[in-house]
Amino acid sequence: MPVKIKRAYEKSSKEDGIRVLVDRIWPRGLSKQEINIDHWMKDVAPSSQLRKWFNHEPSKFEAFKMKYIEELREDKKDLVKELREMAAEETVTLLYAAKDQVHNQAVVLMEMVDKQEVP
Repeated sequence: MPVKIKRAYEKSSKEDGIRVLVDRIWPRGLSKQEINIDHWMKDVAPSSQLRKWFNHEPSKFEAFKMKYIEELREDKKDLVKELREMAAEETVTLLYAAKDQVHNQAVVLMEMVDKQEVP
């Protein structure tokens, strides 16, 4: 099944399948009812140190991506595996709060979940 990404502020739909929030911090201004999530996997998000260093600066995205993939492979492989198992059964939508829809951790995580290799 496909893995998709979507801003947490966008309206949920049936096509989302399993909705998983992948931010370490709860999205500002959203209630639990508004976000309509099935899981909050904050531990799969980048470490606080990496998140603060990146600071959503597009010029740092390639370096951020490499460092985040390293974290996923070393410290979070069980969580990536769990997401893959969910995606094998049903569509999974990874939710994120960042305004930048191209340069964020959900983009990287989606690529890792979609890969068939072990993280």
